[in-house]
Amino acid sequence: MGASVLAFVQITCTQHSEAATAEFERIIQASSRVLSCHNTTGEADFLLQVVAKDLDDYSHFVETVLRQLPGVSSIRSNLSLREMKATSHLPVEELLGL
Repeated sequence: MGASVLAFVQITCTQHSEAATAEFERIIQASSRVLSCHNTTGEADFLLQVVAKDLDDYSHFVETVLRQLPGVSSIRSNLSLREMKATSHLPVEELLGL
């Protein structure tokens, strides 16, 4: 499908104002490269799942989108070498104790 790079990106922010957070969210929502974005606990504030066609394309995305996000102090990327499991199926019976 033309996307050979899957990156898990940890973003840490220095600004947490309502305006900075709203602008961050607007930019992330508008980016088709970002498959998911989670506000997380721990060292990073956000965890993104990003696709790109190759490493040059990913590098360009980091420079033109992620580094332009308001209040970003750190970007850490982990590239997927191989997907071992992927599902969107929820274990409903197990969660409900059935």
